[in-house]
Amino acid sequence: MTFVVTENCIKCKYTDCVEVCPVDCFYEGENMLVIHPDECIDCGVCEPECPAEAIAADNAPAATDFWLDLNRKYSELWPNIVARKPAPADADEQNGREGKVSEFSPEPASQEDDQDDAVSEEPASVCNQ
Repeated sequence: MTFVVTENCIKCKYTDCVEVCPVDCFYEGENMLVIHPDECIDCGVCEPECPAEAIAADNAPAATDFWLDLNRKYSELWPNIVARKPAPADADEQNGREGKVSEFSPEPASQEDDQDDAVSEEPASVCNQ
């Protein structure tokens, strides 16, 4: 068994789940997250953390072959996400809206998003004597 991210994550992209994952098996696309099924240890701690209720066990009705295949494919293509980030400004408005599958973006998260949220680590200057 594994867990799978489903349609309601599209355009919500809350990252509460990422923060609690003990094995860092989430991957970030432009407008949703996915779980790598071979890295997921089936602990289930992510499922109750998702405000959009977009995470399901692979034997749940919401975890159709379409979503299992999508999670597998894009977890191989998108960058790993290991820390919580702010949700999109309109995430609450998008939460629960039906028909978002047509708005899925196959693009990975932008590097700009990662740089905006990352802590800057400037190299220490070296004084020449």
